[in-house]
Amino acid sequence: MTKNKVKKPNIGLYLKNYKFWIFAYIFLYALGCIADIFLTIIFAETIAFLTAENPEFQKAFTYALFGIGLAVFQKLCWYLINRIYYKYSNRIMSELSLDLAKQAFKLNSKTYNDHDTGTFVQRIVEDPARIIDQLSGLVDTLMNVATALVMFIYVATLNIWASLCFFGLFIIGFVLEYFRLKVRRKNRFVVRRKNDKVHSLTTEIVRSEKDIKSLGLESQLAQVSKQKYEDYRTSRYKMDMTDTNFWSLRNFIVNIGTLLVLLLGIYLMDLGTMTIATYMIIYSNRGSLWDLIFGVGQISNTIVDIKVSHRRMFSLFDEDEFVTEKFGQKEFKNVKGHIKFDKVSYTFKEYEFPEINSLSELKKLQKKKCGGGISSKKIVSENKIFDRLSFEITPNTTVAFVGKSGSGKSTILNLMSKMYEVDSGKVLIDKVNINDLSKETIRKTISLVNQFPYIFDMSIKENLLLAKGDASDKELADAIKKASLEDFISSLPQGIDTKVGESGIKLSGGQKQRLAIARAMLRNSPIIIFDESTSSLDNFAQEEVKKSIDGLKGKSTIVIVAHRLSTIKNVDKIFFLDEGKIADSGTFDELFERNDKFKAMFLAENI
Repeated sequence: MTKNKVKKPNIGLYLKNYKFWIFAYIFLYALGCIADIFLTIIFAETIAFLTAENPEFQKAFTYALFGIGLAVFQKLCWYLINRIYYKYSNRIMSELSLDLAKQAFKLNSKTYNDHDTGTFVQRIVEDPARIIDQLSGLVDTLMNVATALVMFIYVATLNIWASLCFFGLFIIGFVLEYFRLKVRRKNRFVVRRKNDKVHSLTTEIVRSEKDIKSLGLESQLAQVSKQKYEDYRTSRYKMDMTDTNFWSLRNFIVNIGTLLVLLLGIYLMDLGTMTIATYMIIYSNRGSLWDLIFGVGQISNTIVDIKVSHRRMFSLFDEDEFVTEKFGQKEFKNVKGHIKFDKVSYTFKEYEFPEINSLSELKKLQKKKCGGGISSKKIVSENKIFDRLSFEITPNTTVAFVGKSGSGKSTILNLMSKMYEVDSGKVLIDKVNINDLSKETIRKTISLVNQFPYIFDMSIKENLLLAKGDASDKELADAIKKASLEDFISSLPQGIDTKVGESGIKLSGGQKQRLAIARAMLRNSPIIIFDESTSSLDNFAQEEVKKSIDGLKGKSTIVIVAHRLSTIKNVDKIFFLDEGKIADSGTFDELFERNDKFKAMFLAENI
């Protein structure tokens, strides 16, 4: 088997495609900041002309007129900057999210079992938007710091005493900002992780609304929600209050210090060592000190946030934490549908992933991986499902797997469809190891109808066309008829074009399953797997679907997992599973006659 080699990308690869516009964005931003600096200087010179012993009104007017032109130019720069940002930042975000979604498609089913929904939604949707905003914010902060630094130096040169006071305030403010950011970095990791948990819980509540109401789980779920939301709120409050405390102390010191500098200016004007023009310039630009202190600290903070978002997004390419499906390269079209399990062993493992609470912990983890250290994930439980399991299914036969819950029925289907990877042994399709087959061959060869199929927020027709985009109206009608959906669809005002809502919310459980069965039948795969696919059907619909499945006999290899033994009376062979082993096999009548456990299961079902 050839392993898929995944090259881990980085944000630079996406920015590279738009380097001209990124340069234009930075260049225009720099021009806007330079204009801002010159506007301040022009304002200072205008005041100087007006407050001189012999006021020069003509020069003051000329400078003011030039300042108006410069202000118009600056506003034009800001307009173009926003145009570039909104146009190309959205493109970059879309490309990032699309590539992350494509990578998510490559992850194996076990990876999805190991992570909650919020883990994927946050990384695919929110982190790309966040990192683009952070990169833009970084440019913004760098330019503001450069502007503030120039203005700070300019103001400081006007008077030595004022400059010394401002420098002392800058040192105090910067030290406080340094400690604030140090604490914030750790809190930020915790808040983001707990936000993922809240997002996952909220998604589950929205999707399970009917179950919550029907089972009267509102109060229990409200309690769970309260705990999760409270946990997130507490961590968020801790981070915000820490920031507030540092900001308040820093602002108090800087503001009081600035007022003292202004009082010093009044004293110096009284001594005749400072002009009123200089005083007004210092007064109007006192905010430059705040911008400089905040900006220098914010640069560090933004870089940390960028690293966090970058790590979260592209961790989807980390094979240790997010394991991808592995496929071979062998392709063949005329699949007969022969299936064989040859001494297959499989253990279901539950993993725990380390909680990263700081940038230092992240660096340690990355260093360990780069140094060839052990995996970052830890096994918390193991359940051996199969040990050297073997059986064979001949082409174009209909077989069923039955047994108590936990006997391994669904796991067989997941291994058969390569949703799970075997630990040892082989799963063979037409005598070829399934691991050697290409992804396209496996997906075209096997159709899987799950117990709880997902129906997309589209029309019935669009859901069907997902299985076969070029299906004719006749093929669609035939699949609908075989899945016993004909009467239901004909009763709808918009018929096959009826929208079914998110996750098929407008459909009943049985209607969802019949639509999923119609999709599978439309594909006409050599192997069709039904995993409890009639469990939500009423007796009449179940009988209709059973007839449809019977109608496929001899045309495809049909594999069925069923709790209702009455639905599999007509299959060619039944495999009876008990504690991960095939305890018996044969026709329904044969097993009913000789296997007491099988007989007891059937009788219990029909009491």
